[in-house]
Amino acid sequence: MDEAAGQERGTTERVLTLLGLLQQRQVWTGPELAGRLGVTVRTVRRDVERLRALGYPVHAGHGVGGGYRLGPGRDLPPLLLDDEEATATAVSLLAGAGAGAGDAALRALTKLDQVLPTRLRHQVRTLSGSVEFFPDGRTPVDPDVLMNLARACRDEVEAGFAYRRGNGGAVGDGVRRRVEPYRLVASDRRWYLLAFDLDREDWRSFRVDRMSDIAARTWRFRPRPAPDAAAYVQEGVASRVYPHQARFLVHAPAATVRARLPASAAVVRPHGDDRCEVISGADTSLDAVIMHVLLLGHDFEALDPPELVGRCRVLAQQLLTAGAAIAPAPDAQEP
Repeated sequence: MDEAAGQERGTTERVLTLLGLLQQRQVWTGPELAGRLGVTVRTVRRDVERLRALGYPVHAGHGVGGGYRLGPGRDLPPLLLDDEEATATAVSLLAGAGAGAGDAALRALTKLDQVLPTRLRHQVRTLSGSVEFFPDGRTPVDPDVLMNLARACRDEVEAGFAYRRGNGGAVGDGVRRRVEPYRLVASDRRWYLLAFDLDREDWRSFRVDRMSDIAARTWRFRPRPAPDAAAYVQEGVASRVYPHQARFLVHAPAATVRARLPASAAVVRPHGDDRCEVISGADTSLDAVIMHVLLLGHDFEALDPPELVGRCRVLAQQLLTAGAAIAPAPDAQEP
């Protein structure tokens, strides 16, 4: 490859990276983009012009709050999708995200939303309402709610919503919460939002199906150092939210145990090569947690809470009693 061809390839890769950045957030300043790309602000301006020449609607604002943004244009950029293809793709992603297809569908939909023409958005919402899925155990979530929260995360703007606790209250009866939204996390059963709660001044995870009256504000926040979203939500779901919590040392590798436990059921931490720590919880009793770990089929030790050892002994005695009550099978007769 000659020098000119190498430079052209480098420019193309940089422009594609720039396009990806513009799809991640609503507004970027020139210096921010230059820092991410490792170039000068002048080079950023030239690359923006290259995107515009390809049909991408990149707008530039000046003054406080100004910067580059990828807005919905009159036409979709060339070589991407026509109206029918864009609508079909958006409907599939919108319905799939709401039905629990995972955060990959939501990420793709958030990018598409950046360039979807305004005239198609009403059509997308109308068509998505005609899509149904078989029940699969997941808690249903309105796709528009997911989109509103995904936009707030992407654009780094504050959000407010009413949040009801898990006490059976009606939707709309919750307390107002004001947060800096960071990430949406999909478990095997539900969607969660990791956010910094501005009134409680701490990180919180929220079940999306318990939210209502969601409103994204125009006030942008400066991102804070955030915990790992998936790990934070998983630990909260698997342990902190349950009234009965327990910790075990399981005599099996962490990878083996993780393969047997849903992510929403327990936190699994390696403890050497052949053991792992399992933190889990249950709504009913410690016995339910013990039986859950017992069914893994590996030896284990009860660690916390102190009464966990006593419950293990009680269950062990009950199992021995049940086994003794069953008459042994007669020995097979010799021919």
